[in-house]
Amino acid sequence: MLVTGAARPLAGRFVRRVQRDPQVDRVVAVDVVPPEHHLGGADFVQADIRQPTMARVLAETGADTVVHLDVTGMALGGGGRATVKETNVIGTMQLLGACQKSPNVRRLVVKSSTNVYGSAPRDPAVFTETTPAKSLPSGGFAKDAVEVEGYVRGFARRRPDVAVCVLRFANILGPTAETPLAAYFALPVLPTVLGYDPRLQFTHEDDVIEVLRLAAHEARRGTLNSGTFNIAGDGVLLLSQCARRLGRPTVPLLLPAVTWAGSLVRTLGMTDFSPEQIRLLTHGRVVATHEMRGTLGFQPRYTTAETFADFARGRGPGLLPPAALAGAVDRIAALSHRAGGHLSTQSAN
Repeated sequence: MLVTGAARPLAGRFVRRVQRDPQVDRVVAVDVVPPEHHLGGADFVQADIRQPTMARVLAETGADTVVHLDVTGMALGGGGRATVKETNVIGTMQLLGACQKSPNVRRLVVKSSTNVYGSAPRDPAVFTETTPAKSLPSGGFAKDAVEVEGYVRGFARRRPDVAVCVLRFANILGPTAETPLAAYFALPVLPTVLGYDPRLQFTHEDDVIEVLRLAAHEARRGTLNSGTFNIAGDGVLLLSQCARRLGRPTVPLLLPAVTWAGSLVRTLGMTDFSPEQIRLLTHGRVVATHEMRGTLGFQPRYTTAETFADFARGRGPGLLPPAALAGAVDRIAALSHRAGGHLSTQSAN
């Protein structure tokens, strides 16, 4: 088995976990830089997936399964957005070209994202794997993911003998998660879009490891480990609920002001508050997971709420105690309700 993106913590966890499976004889971990974490007994190969040398790496290792985890929204080290896009898109093209030439490759697993659906005001309440996006992403990681999946579909047509599994993960969170949304929730005060309270779904990082492990193995017990699958924990949370559970105060802003705030925090290096993330925090996104359970045969251990709770515990207390913040919000809501009723009575009189 060959795993890309091994220098990233989540990929490193997967490399260590999959080595314990009796079906796996050898794991080859690949990245452009040596990882800071240990990889257990895996063989590390320092290689750039953006270069044609990946064909030689595949040929020399004889890997029959490729798990492509080097598709991400965050730069590694000092790299910027251009480096991320090159790794996501050009790197995937080169890797798929190497897989196409390799007679040994029989299984390909690709880490994707529910970002491919975009976030728009007229979106359906729930996206299925076959629902077309109302508004295709125009930039950032979401556009990268759309392009990556397009190249993967082309590869699947050219190599029908290879089982291809694309996993579209909802926002990944957990105690050690390093994602754009985790960085947003780490801000001391959360900028939100005035008048919007989007629905969000999360996938726990532990569930990410387990579903990748399942997808990387041959189908068992009548399940089919190929196709495209939405991966998310059960249930949804509103952004306001997330803020209360973190103890983070929110600052509702008009959309232009939120866009300006996003540019500011990007300039300060606090987080990558990208336009696609602003759209998510405006309109939200919810996906169906019937195929994940029925066809892939995976049942997440964590719900969306449990995932966020585990993430919140790992981040420590916010500026305000969650219970006090929730109580204050409830009191304000009650006052608003009574004021509204009082005005209605006056109007009737």
